[in-house]
Amino acid sequence: EIINETMGKTQTENPESKVIRPQPGICVKTVSEPSKQKVFLNICQSNSVPPPPELSKEELVDLLQSEDPSGYRVPMSLGEPHAEIDNSSQGCTAYDVVINQEFFQRCQKDPLFQQFVILVSIEGLENKYNLELSRDWKVLKNRKFLGSVNDQNIRTKSRPVIQELEPQRSSTASSKRPEFTLLVEPSAGDPEYLIAEIKLPGVSSSRSLVLDVGEDRLVLSARPSLFLLDIFHPYLVDQDNSVAQYNSSAQILTVTMPVVSS
Repeated sequence: EIINETMGKTQTENPESKVIRPQPGICVKTVSEPSKQKVFLNICQSNSVPPPPELSKEELVDLLQSEDPSGYRVPMSLGEPHAEIDNSSQGCTAYDVVINQEFFQRCQKDPLFQQFVILVSIEGLENKYNLELSRDWKVLKNRKFLGSVNDQNIRTKSRPVIQELEPQRSSTASSKRPEFTLLVEPSAGDPEYLIAEIKLPGVSSSRSLVLDVGEDRLVLSARPSLFLLDIFHPYLVDQDNSVAQYNSSAQILTVTMPVVSS
């Protein structure tokens, strides 16, 4: 779950956000594929980022063995890439990832949790910036951060309420990415609304849905592990005025998001 990934916005531009100064945590070295360019992840900590749901060691093992460990949503703030110089005086790219401080400390005490956080951070950056990063990473022992610690602007906006239109019978579905369609209105000229239509066969009630609309990201999960959708889109939307409706008869969730800019 992305808390915010916008840098350089002022409080006036986004009154329902706040600027935080994260604390360094660990620095992870990997490479981009297929170019083999060096990439560093500065995984930082701040209690301004909310903690994820409780996760036991047994649940973590199951997640790491599953096809989609990112299905467990870790709230995080992803910063913009910044160019740096490594110890060999070579150019490289660094990304700052901020997670909850208490959760970070727990991960430091258990190598399995640390592995999981690194994996989720890599997948978040890949989705956000259309990257492909190697899973052959290395945690640097004598460095907590590459470059300088930058402020991050995180949002404090609430997710939209899902309104149920009519009840329908329940059924079961296997865990998978649902079919969806993204539309813009009007279809010509400057877009005013971005509309996501998501098919959720077998989901009988909106009570099983958890939706998070970010400025340029939409995350939807249907419990218990029926569906997971995590997508970025090329628009900035108004999170506060986004609305969602679940039609239980058609089993389609419609999310209407006012477009701020493209």
